[in-house]
Amino acid sequence: MRNMLIKGLVATAVLAALAGCNNNDDDNNVATTCAEAGSACTTFTILHTNDNHGRFWENSDGEYGMAARKTLIDSIRTEVSKNGGQTLLLSGGDINTGVPESDLQDAIPDFTGMNKIGYDAMAVGNHEFDNPLSILDMQRRLAEFPMLAANIYRKNADGTQGERYFEAYKVFDMNGLKVAVIGLTTEDTIKIGNPEYVSDLIFTDPKVEVAKVIKEIKDAKTADIIFATTHMGHYADGQNGSNAPGDVAMARALKEGDLQVVIGGHSQNPVCMEPGTDNKAYAAFNPGDDCAPDKQNGTWIMQAHEWGKYVGRADFEYFNGELHLASYKLVPVNMRKLDDAGKKTADLAGTKIEPDAELKELLSYYQEKGQDKLGEVIATTDALLDGERANVRYKQTNLGRMLAMAQSAKVTADFGVMNSGGVRASIQPGNITYRDVLTVQPFGNMVTLNEMTGTEIATYLGAVGSLQIDSGGYAQITGVKMTIDCVAKTATISDIGGKDFSPTATYKFTVPSFNAAGGDGYPKLESPIQTGYVDADLLYSFLKEKQTIVAADYNPVGDIVYENSKNVEGCQL
Repeated sequence: MRNMLIKGLVATAVLAALAGCNNNDDDNNVATTCAEAGSACTTFTILHTNDNHGRFWENSDGEYGMAARKTLIDSIRTEVSKNGGQTLLLSGGDINTGVPESDLQDAIPDFTGMNKIGYDAMAVGNHEFDNPLSILDMQRRLAEFPMLAANIYRKNADGTQGERYFEAYKVFDMNGLKVAVIGLTTEDTIKIGNPEYVSDLIFTDPKVEVAKVIKEIKDAKTADIIFATTHMGHYADGQNGSNAPGDVAMARALKEGDLQVVIGGHSQNPVCMEPGTDNKAYAAFNPGDDCAPDKQNGTWIMQAHEWGKYVGRADFEYFNGELHLASYKLVPVNMRKLDDAGKKTADLAGTKIEPDAELKELLSYYQEKGQDKLGEVIATTDALLDGERANVRYKQTNLGRMLAMAQSAKVTADFGVMNSGGVRASIQPGNITYRDVLTVQPFGNMVTLNEMTGTEIATYLGAVGSLQIDSGGYAQITGVKMTIDCVAKTATISDIGGKDFSPTATYKFTVPSFNAAGGDGYPKLESPIQTGYVDADLLYSFLKEKQTIVAADYNPVGDIVYENSKNVEGCQL
């Protein structure tokens, strides 16, 4: 376990400070500790999670799950309260999309669980827009806490910016200390959110919006300190690649001291920085390790990985008009330790947390309801069908290609294009169930059929094929032999559908409706044919008809060559 710099903050002196802070400071001296400040020191604790993605129920190893999370959070709240502090529980967003049991029920079990746990506020995530706005509005009514997003606006009929769709911020009283929490959402949502559902909204630059809201709060003198709960992503040293700028870029863009803390989400990583790197590199974090959050331009930045695997705990002290981080940790929720090879062991990384009985009983209703049809075995596969995020967004994989092939074959197209962001999980060797299908493709996109000349196809594939690796736009493409120039963003095609390419010939291809409408940065297609086939339903039918899948039949065959790239598997400039 790494000996992180935060470890020293949990020494006896800090615990004593959190326990009372009851020593009066000398009138002639400025207090340097909470204990010296006495009653002038306010202590409080921020608890946070992010990117729940439907994981209201524990996994097969008994890890995470909302019932155990409630037990942990209730315990921390009791401890903090006994020591005279208060707690604030925040979410970095993306409650939706991830497991069928939740997806089939519009994340109602997840929001119900959040209500029972007692969340105080959440950032709106991009996956909150995977469903029609009517579903999002239902979830907002269901939530007993505010959903915050300062940079999402309604679009007026003439296309101009209207009113905000959500509250911009909320002020909380922490033992007399006024703490404002601003919500912000990645501006990539207009690109990676379903265009069918976000077309009536405007997503502004969070860096600009947060400065505007901070000024509003300061002018109104409604808060003593300002935090943000965001769904923008943390990228070490601000290196965001093809993603929109995240929390680091925002913190650096502000005047130092304007924003004290960012509780983030979206990139789904534990933000634990490697000591001695000036916060430019991540530590090799494992469950149970110490964790040093990032600090940029005076702003603490924190993120608790994903799925409720951890509850982030930040203990703060406020005195002499300044905020101090007394201690920070990512508390594992029944996560198992890893061995030297990175595999799970039988040992827990922390103390065993018994799930809250009442909440587990409530959530079991939703779990059982979602299980009814999901266990149906529809096919088998002899080997892994690879949909891992770390693979499918970086190279062609057998699962990505199978999806593209299944869609194009269904409508007798010449080739298929599948965005890797639409591939959400792998399928393990053995039986394939309906649950697997919905886990791989949870978004409910329509398969579209499109027709273009060879010249138009070359232009389209040049734009699509040159999208950067490590993004949902990275394309899994079957039925085309070509070379992509990553700098010129052009495609030189030699073969489509097993026949020599002709610039004057007409070709048909499939692409998800999300991308046909411009999602993930794809060129927006004019009048795509909506085939009526939903991606998950089509995959279900494909697998059920095949019954037996030979994974090697879908392995990459080297049809695509990438030039002027640092990576042979895709474009990386």
